[in-house]
Amino acid sequence: MAKRSNILTASIIASVFFLFVLLLVISYNLMTNGRLSISADGPRIAVVELIGPIYDSKPIIRQFKKYADDDDIDAILFRISSPGGGVSASQEIYEEVRKIRNSGKPILASLGSVAASGGYYVAIAATKIMSNPATVTGSIGVIVGLPNYSGLMNKLGLSYVNITSGPHKDSGSPYRELTPDDRAIFQNVVDDLYDQFVEAVSIERNIPEERVREVADGRLYTGSQAKELGLIDTLGTYEDALKYVVELAGMSGKPTLIKERRNPPSIFDLLFGDIQNVLRYLEPIGLPEYKLSVKF
Repeated sequence: MAKRSNILTASIIASVFFLFVLLLVISYNLMTNGRLSISADGPRIAVVELIGPIYDSKPIIRQFKKYADDDDIDAILFRISSPGGGVSASQEIYEEVRKIRNSGKPILASLGSVAASGGYYVAIAATKIMSNPATVTGSIGVIVGLPNYSGLMNKLGLSYVNITSGPHKDSGSPYRELTPDDRAIFQNVVDDLYDQFVEAVSIERNIPEERVREVADGRLYTGSQAKELGLIDTLGTYEDALKYVVELAGMSGKPTLIKERRNPPSIFDLLFGDIQNVLRYLEPIGLPEYKLSVKF
């Protein structure tokens, strides 16, 4: 009996302690609004990080809107380490960066190990762009990915029938070869999106469009090469970027950095996170149903 009583008492104490910790965490989140502050005496600099392929613009745009409307934020450091991604998501982030710059709040794009294609596109609207000399950037261009299983299906003696409302409704189907008309349609889409990319670079970097087309053939450049071509403004490390963004704000002193705290992984994330990442990368490939993948 005494043993049961001790176990019950221990369970109650553990439950109370757990609730106490939970309340502390909730209170901290409410007080900090999900922010992590690294305090100093200088200006307040918000740091927005774009890491990995660009699939969804909403998390980045949400942060930008929050900091753009906050008068206590003196400038924004946009740290980019991305190989690119979806066209529309990249354009949406680009437009938000442009709005912040035009509002008068300085925003510095700091390029990490890679900021290519869409990763470069989102940077060009910033007040200034800083890159490491060895950063991989550029890759100005567009690619459409179309998987095709028709050869395999022919070997297996399988067929797939599409009933469509028009001759081009199933263009890009992986179950048949592209026709010349299909290819022309997709090429037209690629060319139009490429023109939009080139025009944006020409306007934001103040480079004649003809000159942009000369360097925008999809190739990669180092940060040093990009500076020589006028694709970025200056070279420097992340620490240099922290100093430079303070200068852009017209201030001095060691900055207070404001970042969104990253939530700890849930049980679901720990159990199924790797599976989700695999499926996320497979999705643009078109499995199991075919999907058109258009990327910067």
